[in-house]
Amino acid sequence: MQQNEHLHFLTEALHTHLQTLEATTKPQWGVMNAQEMIEHLNDFFQMSINNQPASLLTPTEDLPKYHAFLMSDKMFRENTKAPAALLGDTPIPIRHNNISEAVQTLLHSIQQFIAYFNTNQQQRTIHPIFGSLNFDEWTRLHYKHVHHHLKQFALI
Repeated sequence: MQQNEHLHFLTEALHTHLQTLEATTKPQWGVMNAQEMIEHLNDFFQMSINNQPASLLTPTEDLPKYHAFLMSDKMFRENTKAPAALLGDTPIPIRHNNISEAVQTLLHSIQQFIAYFNTNQQQRTIHPIFGSLNFDEWTRLHYKHVHHHLKQFALI
């Protein structure tokens, strides 16, 4: 899948998939509920535009293997867990009044992501595991991350 298809998925198809997500939808794995998952995705879009700056956790010598995964067609496996140093063992408390509000915030953050990199085309921002990423790399990562969580909630 090419970058344009990844971007289309994030800007168009994602909204369609999320229309069937309810607050009571149970995950197939993991500890996050539906709203926590949406807010989690939002946090990473905010990270990608430096609204929630991150520090690199991956040793520099390991970055090439993470970059190779990122650029491959491989997807995250079911029940892939982020390092505890990144997310902790329990989801962060929800911040929105309901799942609908959380979804609208996520969709807005996706638009912010696109606008940020349209304005700052050479910008690179830090992902704590994958390192310094440009727009295309972040788009690939967001696609894989979103796809993983949609699969978690049986939305794809």
